[in-house]
Amino acid sequence: MTPKMTRWSVALAASLMLAGLAQAQTKKELVAKVIQLQQPSVDNVARTIAGQTAQQMLEAAGPAVAQLPADKREAVGKDVQAEVKKFYNDIEPLLRDRAAKLAPTAMGPVLEEKFSEDELKQLIAWLESPTAKKFNEAAPVLLSTMQQKLVADTRPTVEPKLKTLEATLRKKLGLPATPAASATKPAKK
Repeated sequence: MTPKMTRWSVALAASLMLAGLAQAQTKKELVAKVIQLQQPSVDNVARTIAGQTAQQMLEAAGPAVAQLPADKREAVGKDVQAEVKKFYNDIEPLLRDRAAKLAPTAMGPVLEEKFSEDELKQLIAWLESPTAKKFNEAAPVLLSTMQQKLVADTRPTVEPKLKTLEATLRKKLGLPATPAASATKPAKK
């Protein structure tokens, strides 16, 4: 056997061995890999829940703070914000940890049912690709841009409907109608 033939044989054997290893992965292992690659999205779900919960707490406290004497509002408002931030900082890592532990049982069965082994391999290849990573980095900017354009485009249609809803709810709740002067002011952008 020539040295050239030996190198070719070793390369062929290595390729066959790697192909065999790739084939040896079970569907459950492929699903686990997809879930592992989706960990940033799982973390984001936890952050979103923590943020929404904290925001709801701030919104619930707002009316009570607004009813305080003027000289106490700012200090109490800052205290409320500090407590809500402390709450967020406490629950966000807890939710991320639990989300990471729940992801296999929550996402795994769906991935196993909806995707074949070949599709899971293709998905893994995509998720590991530089293009997918670049797209995921750009996604927040893409979505934010879309959101801004959607709001600007639909504002003339949505604002009158929102004002009608507000007037209807005020009437049903027995609240006074908003002064006519505020209705003529242009909406803030």
